[in-house]
Amino acid sequence: MSASSPTAQRQAVILLSGGLDSMVVAGLAREAGYAINALTIDYNQRHRRELSAAAEIARHIGAVRHVVLPLDLTRFGGSALTDDIAVPKDGVGSDIPVTYVPARNLVFLSLTLAWAEAIGVRDLFIGVNALDYSGYPDCRPEFIAAFQDLARLATKAGAEGDDWRIHAPLQFMGKAEIAAEAARLGLDAGMSWSCYDPQPDGSACGLCDSCRLRREGFAKAGLVDPTRYAQ
Repeated sequence: MSASSPTAQRQAVILLSGGLDSMVVAGLAREAGYAINALTIDYNQRHRRELSAAAEIARHIGAVRHVVLPLDLTRFGGSALTDDIAVPKDGVGSDIPVTYVPARNLVFLSLTLAWAEAIGVRDLFIGVNALDYSGYPDCRPEFIAAFQDLARLATKAGAEGDDWRIHAPLQFMGKAEIAAEAARLGLDAGMSWSCYDPQPDGSACGLCDSCRLRREGFAKAGLVDPTRYAQ
């Protein structure tokens, strides 16, 4: 039965990185009654531990499909996550950090849109959230709204009148609220991975922006973060 069949369960494509945010988004989509098609982009990132996290999360939420798509962004570089640039460890700043990957969410959402159109799905989910606004321009509400408009213009489905829906349910949440949502949904936060600079012993560094924000979020929510940190 095709995804677009009127008698089939509603389906969505989830951009599943393996991080806490994308895990919670997948859980919210499942709670809303969607069958989950998970897309993970293997862009040869330094924090490759998140790829195994994505696979575990996809299994846990019962994804009907999980595609891991290779895309080697180290060929472009320009980011501490894809190039020989040190991951900052001195605290979260207000400027766009060197962990920004040029146009990453634009590229990833475009791939998500392409797969969704190919399998007849019109609902896309992405885990951007409020804490990312100051750092990453492709996490802002204006970007999500503009991409939804672009989806209508750039696709056969849109040209034929289909309504694309880009869901960003964490958009106005902070990390504490997201951690609390994971607990409410019964999701084991230990499945997710946030660290930008995994250590040789498999622990999270504890000092990069992503580790700091995660630890602070769990602390504010009064929850135990199951991540094993080196620092």
